[in-house]
Amino acid sequence: MSGNGAIATAVPVEQVREQILQVLMAWGMAEDLAHTTAGLMARTDLLGIDSHGISMLPAYEEKWRAGTLRLDARARVVRDGGASALIDGMGGLGYPVAAQAMNLAVDKALEHGVGAVAVCNSHHFGAAGVYARIAVDRGVVGLVTSSANGVIMVPTRGAMPMLGTNPIAFGAPAAYNEPFVLDMATTTVAANKVKVYDFLSKPLPPGWAVDGQGAPVTDADAAMQFIFKHPEGGLTPLGGTTAMSSHKGYGLAMMAQILGGTLSGSAFAARRAATRRPGEPDDVGHFFLALNPDAFRAAGSFESDMDDMIDAMHDTPPADPAEPVLVAGEPEAAERMRRLREGIPIPAALAERLLGICDRAGTPYLLDPLS
Repeated sequence: MSGNGAIATAVPVEQVREQILQVLMAWGMAEDLAHTTAGLMARTDLLGIDSHGISMLPAYEEKWRAGTLRLDARARVVRDGGASALIDGMGGLGYPVAAQAMNLAVDKALEHGVGAVAVCNSHHFGAAGVYARIAVDRGVVGLVTSSANGVIMVPTRGAMPMLGTNPIAFGAPAAYNEPFVLDMATTTVAANKVKVYDFLSKPLPPGWAVDGQGAPVTDADAAMQFIFKHPEGGLTPLGGTTAMSSHKGYGLAMMAQILGGTLSGSAFAARRAATRRPGEPDDVGHFFLALNPDAFRAAGSFESDMDDMIDAMHDTPPADPAEPVLVAGEPEAAERMRRLREGIPIPAALAERLLGICDRAGTPYLLDPLS
């Protein structure tokens, strides 16, 4: 196939899900856990979050072959305090344990009004927003944070990276509008979005990444080197510069680290890097909070007020009549409808890597384009 990352084919979501499933099972993941993981990864692609869907398979293969990721792991609950719990991910991929934790938090919220579940000893769990969507699908408010294994964020006033992208997601159900779902990295942009730009051979917007002197890096491949290979440079906190309030993104990243990592007893990657031995798991931590609106007010009144607030946002006079005001979650909902019709784009550069993964795993390549 051509190495031109700008050329993409459109593939039905069912094929994307099945491709992920077959690869994960070939790597040794149990069928039930692989189904959960493949479903969440395909849902991520369907929402248009290309940086965290099937494009993650190359990174997972690398960790699996290095022995730092246990695909045969099955999480276990190690503490249960009624409205709270702690789950040990046992060094496995983060999707199954994160889905388990969010659903457990929702169960507790439906019983107690509030449910909080932390996860330790996990790995990357994809896009945080898919777990907030689990909460809103079940009619409750959800908050998700996570620590990160990669040390790629340079803190405000710093010269070296000390934090990861440390995501935050928040979801709230409405009655007739799309639910409000905020899903954000605490860096100006997620590292995997830089990866997508690299796949597509596109230049980065200035301010996403910096070199060892703090100067902007716009070449996607060079930015990938600073983010993943060089000890200096990396991603900026949300805001980009001190003048643009990057201290807020830095503070949010710390909050996500505290809830996702410190509360669960998981590793602080910047400190652990110096002592981590080969083959040790990433020990990423996650945090899931669920709030049942019916525990605070009359049933259905929260959703009604959510609709009223969202409608008010929609009624805001737009700066450009061609671009009406939206709320978080609506662009992803619209993209989902479009991709259900037209398929999920697979850039040629990613397709080449997935072909190699399938060949090494002994599984067929299933991502034939739509006719």
